[in-house]
Amino acid sequence: MTKPGMAIWMAAGALMLTATAFAQDADMQKWGQAIVTVLPSHESNDPATVSLVDLKLRVDGRPSTVTAWTPLRGANNRLELVLMIDGSARSSLAGQLSDIASFIKETPSGAKIALAYMSSGRAMLAGPLSSDPAQILRGLHMPLGSAGSNGSPYFCLSDLARHWPSNDRGARREVMMITDGVDPYNPGFDPDNSYMQSAIADSARAGLVVYSIFWHNQGYRYNQEAESDTGQNLLSVVSTATGGISYWHGTGNPISFQPYFEDLRRRLRNQYELRFSAPIKGKPAVVDMKLKVSAPAINVDAPHMVFMGNATVAVQ
Repeated sequence: MTKPGMAIWMAAGALMLTATAFAQDADMQKWGQAIVTVLPSHESNDPATVSLVDLKLRVDGRPSTVTAWTPLRGANNRLELVLMIDGSARSSLAGQLSDIASFIKETPSGAKIALAYMSSGRAMLAGPLSSDPAQILRGLHMPLGSAGSNGSPYFCLSDLARHWPSNDRGARREVMMITDGVDPYNPGFDPDNSYMQSAIADSARAGLVVYSIFWHNQGYRYNQEAESDTGQNLLSVVSTATGGISYWHGTGNPISFQPYFEDLRRRLRNQYELRFSAPIKGKPAVVDMKLKVSAPAINVDAPHMVFMGNATVAVQ
């Protein structure tokens, strides 16, 4: 082979290697999205000001590229919220139904709400997602289950995530769980509880932000302090992993849900959609995420687990 021929062959080989490497990089690239709550650290009705340049993101331990940072207000303020009530809270929840009804009547603009009841490991919807308070309230009633009839609350959360009552992936998906959080199949506190971890993964795939209000039913059993702590801690793990928060009042039941719903309304007014990409090998999967926001005087709640898919918008 002549020297010019050898040079052409070597150049062609280098181009082929470059093209192969580029194709491999493209195959590795995954995309995801998350809902992030950014609150001003002082009490204010004005939203915090955060721009894309304030963000640093690592996904699956790797520096990642933020592709969009959209405030969820105005035309972007599409919200789907499911209030999921423990089916075993039959005899003690009556005093809180008025607070739940008041929250539904003050449905934020652009929001759709549905009620669901935990029963035998399922999230039993009382009706479709709706922006009509009257329609939603027709499904509000005392839970009809008996003691322990809800099974594990984490079975119910997984069921809701896998059968979300809408195909609108342009809307935020958020959940408020009202339950004691105790898993009867693993009643001690175990951060590696397989049912809880499965519920976190299912929620991440479905793009859910999960909030919770700790509530136990004194009508069928008395939750001792250790059991209450267990339920509260498990609920806190789920909420933190998905970008929500968990509400409780000591080891007993709160007098009113109203302060929690007021805080939830404030959070829903101060959310952003974060979209990003990262070079991740393998099939689409749930991975860890760490978001750092450098803007001053803010409090940030972002999910710790996210789903990375092959499409530019993460899908189930």
